[in-house]
Amino acid sequence: MEYYPEVVQVIPTEDYKVYIYFDDGSIKLFDASTLLEKGEFQRLKDKKFFMERCTVLNGTLAWDVSGNYDETTCLDLDPLVLYETCPEVQEPTWLFEKIENEFKQKSDK
Repeated sequence: MEYYPEVVQVIPTEDYKVYIYFDDGSIKLFDASTLLEKGEFQRLKDKKFFMERCTVLNGTLAWDVSGNYDETTCLDLDPLVLYETCPEVQEPTWLFEKIENEFKQKSDK
């Protein structure tokens, strides 16, 4: 039986990249900036939309267009293509540390 990858978690970054966690434990990095000029994906130029609507739907990286997690109206990408074409990377611990520091700064105020 051939392995068909499934996305279990995604972490978007402000530079239009997305860390994609697959069910086999691998982590890939997708550069979404290549999509920003293509059809429906142009709405991803809005950084707030890109960051807040990035999610997992249909077992892959997606953007929740409607805001209600409707799998039929999302912008999603083929998980096999992502798995085969995106470079494998290490877990972005630097990103977790950045988020933790920002949270601490807000709670100190």
